[in-house]
Parts: sequence; C-alpha cells; structure tokens
Amino acid sequence: MFGVGLPEFAVIAVIAIFVFGPDKLPDLARQAGRMARQVRQMANNARDELREELGPEYADLELRDLDPREIVRRHITEAMDSLDEDDEAPVRTRKGQRPLEDGETPPYDVDAT
Repeated sequence: MFGVGLPEFAVIAVIAIFVFGPDKLPDLARQAGRMARQVRQMANNARDELREELGPEYADLELRDLDPREIVRRHITEAMDSLDEDDEAPVRTRKGQRPLEDGETPPYDVDAT
C-alpha cells in the first residue's frame, strides 16, 4: 500500500510512539480509522449519486470505468480480440503480387536498402 513495506511501517510506528506517546497513539489510530471510513462512505455516496443522475442505463457504472487508461486498455483489448477472430479473413495482396508460401523467404533488393 503506497509503496510502504514492513520495515518502513515499523520506522513510522516507532517515530509515532516517540512523537505522540503511547497514551495518545490508540486514540489517534481510532480517529484515523474513523476518517478512512468517512472518506470511503463519501466516495460511495458520490458514486451512487452519479449513477442516479445518469439514469438506469448506467446502473452498473464503476468509477474505475471512467479512468482514461482503463478505457484505452479496454478498446485495445477488444480490437485485438476482433483481430484474433478475423485471422481467417482472406489475405489482401497488391496487383501482381502473391502471398508468400510457408518457409519462403521474401525477396530482397540490395539497391533499395
């Protein structure tokens, strides 16, 4: 979570004990937990309100679906899946050209390179 491993968490805990003292630390942890629950509840309420405003066709809307990276990833995946389905499509060639046979090497023009 946030790139914090066990050693980093242990150092943060020791520093917190020195700064706040062992008496106040449980109360601060309780307050942090309460704040995290409130933030989660506010996010869920915002998501539900957005779903209500958009109407029934967006009832299954997830906020993750609105991430531009996720949208691009989904479209690329769909395009690749459709290409896999189209593998049996006929091969297009230019006029006067034929597709290479299996194992046949393509022609090489020394002057063109």
